[in-house]
Amino acid sequence: MDLIRLKIAEALKQAVAAAERSGALPPVGTPEVVVERPANAGHGDYACNLALKLARAARMKPLDIAQRIADNMPKLDAVASVSVAPPGFINVTLADSWLQRAVPVILAEADAYGRINIGNGQRIQVEFVSVNPTGPVHIGHGRGAVLGSALASVLDAAGFSVQREYYINDAGNQMDNFYASLYARAAQSLGLAADMPANGYMGAYVGEVAAAILQEHPALAARIAADPADATREIGAIGLQKMIARIKNDLESLGVSFDLWFSERSLFDSGQYDRAMQQLAARGYTAQREGATWFTSTSLGEDKDNVLVRTSGTPTYFASDIAYHHNKFAERNFARVIDIWGADHQGHVARLKAAVTALGIDPARLTIILSQLVTLRRGDQVVKISKRTGDIITLREVIDEVGKDVCRFFLLSHSADSQMDFDLELAKTQSQDNPVYYVQYGHARIASILRLAAERGIPYQAGDVSLLTHESELALIRKMLQLPEVVEQAAVLLEPHHLTRYAQELAAAFHWFYKQCRVVTDDQPLTAARLRLVAAAQLTLARTLHLMGMSAPEQM
Repeated sequence: MDLIRLKIAEALKQAVAAAERSGALPPVGTPEVVVERPANAGHGDYACNLALKLARAARMKPLDIAQRIADNMPKLDAVASVSVAPPGFINVTLADSWLQRAVPVILAEADAYGRINIGNGQRIQVEFVSVNPTGPVHIGHGRGAVLGSALASVLDAAGFSVQREYYINDAGNQMDNFYASLYARAAQSLGLAADMPANGYMGAYVGEVAAAILQEHPALAARIAADPADATREIGAIGLQKMIARIKNDLESLGVSFDLWFSERSLFDSGQYDRAMQQLAARGYTAQREGATWFTSTSLGEDKDNVLVRTSGTPTYFASDIAYHHNKFAERNFARVIDIWGADHQGHVARLKAAVTALGIDPARLTIILSQLVTLRRGDQVVKISKRTGDIITLREVIDEVGKDVCRFFLLSHSADSQMDFDLELAKTQSQDNPVYYVQYGHARIASILRLAAERGIPYQAGDVSLLTHESELALIRKMLQLPEVVEQAAVLLEPHHLTRYAQELAAAFHWFYKQCRVVTDDQPLTAARLRLVAAAQLTLARTLHLMGMSAPEQM
């Protein structure tokens, strides 16, 4: 379905041109025409401030300009009226007949409803989560996972070609410390003296992984004492795969999957790291100082230069990240890249943008979204420690307690740049206070209505939608028609949280209609019309839930 907002914007442009031709307006040209939904629904379905923009150039009162534009608006089948309001707004109200005819259009589009094409197939990569495989995924990582997967779904619905990617940090000091930690726990479990490394990983999960490795590979026990270095490498390799498998499993339980799990190690093995560093040097952005290799980021406006290769000869995490983004843009040719990082990476944003610039890549092609912290609560009480292990609260624990759908909705319900509270008690409440229950119950209620119609053998596919004249019926249609606009908004702003608010508004519109209008009655023509309406509402609500990565239950 085409966005009616865009048709109205085009009609306003034509109205300005017609007014200029007739002399009603001076020839001042037309700025960008922005058509939005007014804050007050009583003002109509759409509003435009074009007259306010033209006032200075035209040397006329905005209200007079608005009226002359309205007088020259070409007729649109979808529009019932065009009016003006102080200080110079143009308000547009949609026709009831057009709203009614939208019901069968929505039903015909089925699972494609809500899809638009502002992306034109442009290749976008969304890289998210990318937790180091040195520990389990916690609830904070889960927020980035939900944001990334929902954003990818929205961009796909908006007509972009999207790749979902997880970057595995399987190289560097952190992995060496993790491998040494696994070795120490394995050795200790055999009664051998082994100290944890100074920067080792102390979580209970390390001992669990080490025990599992020894159980599955008993021959390793003999080599732990005989050849610690070789045993550390072997235990580390097995432990890495176990942690990746655990991370994958936890994320899949949240409904999050990836098109590619990209290995940091592959950058070095394939020579891509060397190529990126050579390009930085060739473009004059590296320097040798104090036995280390530096990225001269101060030449690009940064407040300090950054180390690429330490005096020991080992690359920094920053150097690997530069090579990784060189790979994304220069070797895999993504038009745009979106990284979703935790809030603790804020200081890394500007220097990576500078590095991308140094590689000759437009930094505007890289967007970095920072996902803020999540505070777990049980009512008024902050929850900090896992009851099971005494360590961090893992994502899996939260999913097991409240369920995948609730977890996704709550984590998606705030913009990425705002900190949020996650109330575990509210999440489990089956009442209107719980937005997830409220939204999904709306879908289940619709399903029960349609089951009743099927049991009674009521045909409704040819129902006369012109009978849908009640205020609540038309309000429900209006709300259903906003889905493509919400997809556009979320895709343009990269803000998938708008889906959660829309889902609640759509459910509220249905619940209000349900209270106002009995669907199955003795009036067969009206019953058929209303069944078509609720079927369209079910489809729209299900599409919204699926874009959020949630299920649309038939019963609750």
